Amino acid sequence: MKSYINRFFIGASMLATLGMVSCVGDLDQMPKDSRTLTADQFAANPQEYIGGAMGKCYAGIAISGQGGAGGSDISGLDNGRSCWSRAIFMLNEFTTDECNWIWKDSGVFDLCTSTWGSNNENIFGTYSRLYCHIAVCNDFIRLIRNAGDYGIDLNIETTAGTNLAKDAEQFILEARALRDLSYFYVIDLYGNAAYAWDDQLTGQEPPQMTRTELYNAVVADLEDVLAKWPSDHQVVYGRIGKDAVEALLAKFYLNAEVWTGTPQWQKCWTACDNIIKRHQGGNNGTGLAKDYLSVFCRNNHMFAPGGSLADQNEILWNIPYEFRATESYGGTSFLILAAISDQTIAQPSWYGISGQWTCMHARPEFSNLFTFTGGISPDNRTYLWITDTDGHNIGNADFSTYSDGYVPVKFTNVNCNADGTMPRWYDPKSGLPRVGVHDLDNPNNYGVEAVGSFADTDYPVIRLAEIYLTAAEAAVRSNYSVGDRQTAIDYVNYIRNRANAVPFTTSDAASNDSFLANILDERGRELYWENCRRTDLVRFGRFAGTNQKVWAWKNNVETGGDIPAYMNLFPIPSQVINSYSSEYKQNPGY
Repeated sequence: MKSYINRFFIGASMLATLGMVSCVGDLDQMPKDSRTLTADQFAANPQEYIGGAMGKCYAGIAISGQGGAGGSDISGLDNGRSCWSRAIFMLNEFTTDECNWIWKDSGVFDLCTSTWGSNNENIFGTYSRLYCHIAVCNDFIRLIRNAGDYGIDLNIETTAGTNLAKDAEQFILEARALRDLSYFYVIDLYGNAAYAWDDQLTGQEPPQMTRTELYNAVVADLEDVLAKWPSDHQVVYGRIGKDAVEALLAKFYLNAEVWTGTPQWQKCWTACDNIIKRHQGGNNGTGLAKDYLSVFCRNNHMFAPGGSLADQNEILWNIPYEFRATESYGGTSFLILAAISDQTIAQPSWYGISGQWTCMHARPEFSNLFTFTGGISPDNRTYLWITDTDGHNIGNADFSTYSDGYVPVKFTNVNCNADGTMPRWYDPKSGLPRVGVHDLDNPNNYGVEAVGSFADTDYPVIRLAEIYLTAAEAAVRSNYSVGDRQTAIDYVNYIRNRANAVPFTTSDAASNDSFLANILDERGRELYWENCRRTDLVRFGRFAGTNQKVWAWKNNVETGGDIPAYMNLFPIPSQVINSYSSEYKQNPGY
């Protein structure tokens, strides 16, 4: 299974199939490259090249560009910041209480201090990255649907004994879902944005849609993908399955009220319920992984579709990073390296990776969600955090001091055990918690060794734990017209029990308002650094405007300050508006 997706990514990194390579323009419908294959070459071996073209749709959310870790498909941002998940992270995490990038890099400082404007290069870069991926997926869909125009016969038998036309139709479903994933963040971050679709002519200027129109179009497409998904489809590692499609729909439905003014709690609950029923059985019937830290470790592919631990299949959608072709300064390498430092940890390589960036820590308002005492929290999701015990302060008195702030180490490049549990131990020199196989008999080698400069850890796009929390929220927000109070409490407690947190009782859910506040906090504790926080705060009315949550350096004030309600959306980048021949409206307030 792994070799199959590996061929996809190798194909994506080496091929420029019918022009699918470079997205220097932010809204190009068919990116161009000098290495483009001819139609005759494609027609001579369609099985090989269709796989490579599909691989580019997947690679678009894994790597920055064709030239390995140092390349990028878009201009304006370095190859690290332009990686899909890291570009979204800058907008959905740097702008919240969860995270602060301590260096005052161009554009990044504005995000961390809530002082951005329409010329922010990272806001433009993220917009460009999302639409670059959308363009590639559109290009692939057009390619397959119009294969006959290129002299390509899809009615042949593959080397695996399947029909290529049937495989191609499945590829189209996956490309549509991948495109809709990028549109989720377009709608979330920018609202009224461009509608670039596969039925438009190559080079056509995509029209701007309202947020509601864009939501309706994308959700209708994703619902159609789900309806057409083959019941006998076997998920291959690194590719998406029915769970991923339905989980993405659940995320759309969860935010429907904010994005369109019309709630979709019944649809949200039904999607979550379908997924939960398919995963019940393992780990006390929850289907969750036994160990929270294992879900973010080097061999976390075991928990992904096609992985070896079917009873702990918690990762519903993953981005593989096990292959040389997917080395990146984004993805999970970024999440590990940016957190660790030789300033406070004598052996950063014990996280399983060579290097350390000394870049990111949490704001105190977020750290306080875990009830630390003397740098120690009973919540085992903080097992690897760098706190007072490592010489850090919980406060952010100095913006650029790494040790002014706890560091939420969550992702590692260390292997867990075959049963899904993470080997834990304490460094006898410092007494601090560690993970991985170690050798206490060798005083010169207490910890694990680094296995490379880039992480092999897969990036979990959506997890089953998020679906449980989403279902609980949908039940409460519907005033239990879907689900019921006790089921919602149980779903949240599946998460808390694994974390060694005190389970919620009916008193924690005494009113809808109190229960929702507790769910928001639990989503923060469980899903931190997974590109959910800003979206959640906006949905709960806590990001901007009235009743907002305040955190250190918000509005560039050490103790935090309010920001206006219009900042619940980012601006449409001025570069985009200026590039349009027709009117392209800016979001209000900018």
